Amino acid sequence: MTRVPRIAVIPGDGIGPEVTEIGLRVLDAVGFEHERELFPWGSEHYLRTGAMLDPDALDRLATFDAILFGAVGSRDVPDHVTLWGLRLAIVQGFDQAVSVRPAKLLEGVRGPLAGRGPEDVDLIVVRENTEGEYAGIGGFSRRHLSGEVALQTTIYSRAGVERTARHAFGLARARPARRVASITKSNASLHASVLWDEVVADVAEEFPDVSWESVLVDAAAARLVLAPGDFDVLVASNLHGDVLSDLTGALAGSLGMAPSANVCLDGTRPSMYEPVHGSAFDLVGRGLANPIGMVLSVAMMLDDLGASEAGRVVGEAVAETCRRGVLTPDVGGTATTAEVAEAIVGAIG
Repeated sequence: MTRVPRIAVIPGDGIGPEVTEIGLRVLDAVGFEHERELFPWGSEHYLRTGAMLDPDALDRLATFDAILFGAVGSRDVPDHVTLWGLRLAIVQGFDQAVSVRPAKLLEGVRGPLAGRGPEDVDLIVVRENTEGEYAGIGGFSRRHLSGEVALQTTIYSRAGVERTARHAFGLARARPARRVASITKSNASLHASVLWDEVVADVAEEFPDVSWESVLVDAAAARLVLAPGDFDVLVASNLHGDVLSDLTGALAGSLGMAPSANVCLDGTRPSMYEPVHGSAFDLVGRGLANPIGMVLSVAMMLDDLGASEAGRVVGEAVAETCRRGVLTPDVGGTATTAEVAEAIVGAIG
């Protein structure tokens, strides 16, 4: 008998619970057989207990096949506490080595670029996810005194860059354009970015059927606005990938449209799926949150769990909903969160 996949659900903060509820409705509507357990971790948990997670959280999460995550961030808890205490604790603890962030402008969605349509914005940002500026290495000297110093150490390893680049080239190989853009700042970062360039060039030799180029991050940002169709798969460091994936999400209409997967490449621990938009406290309870980023994250999760047909059905339901113009205000529509959810579930049938 095939074991039923187990999904850990962490709604988190802000609009996280609202969009997570819709993601779970979609899972049920598409008929995906699974078991799930909800974990009430996040900023409210921190305010009650002094910790974003329970002490045994990673041990418990390790028994699941996937994690569905809503959002993290609070008006009452500093951002570095919420991020490192919850999301990055899972990413680092489970060695979720790459963050995969697709951005596709769907028919019916208002994009921000004049004269650009769905054929111009269809790309993926592959972000190194555990090293770089987010490795967590550094410290303070003379804390809260005159002359205070903060040191944040950037870590690039050959192994970390290799596995990120290899994943990006593998994704590009499966796409029609078969193009990779490696994003660095090697004219200024003369050690870390130079290593990145060298390692990506080595990995590229394993993929002779994929064309590639190296692009400075500032130039890449400009080209994404001026000529987004130049790009297919972008591979970047943790910081550069974080910034550029917000830009590409905006090019797809809104960060509310942007899904992501934090992938444990060897499959020994669960991967985590989440919308990119964050907690967005200004939208809480107003019926304005865009659920599509979460729903597309669910589609990515289904695909990775071996239910690719269910993932395709969910993606097509989102596309049909957008074509019909059932959209939240952030992408030019007038529909509420609930109305978008009803349209997607109805399109699943």
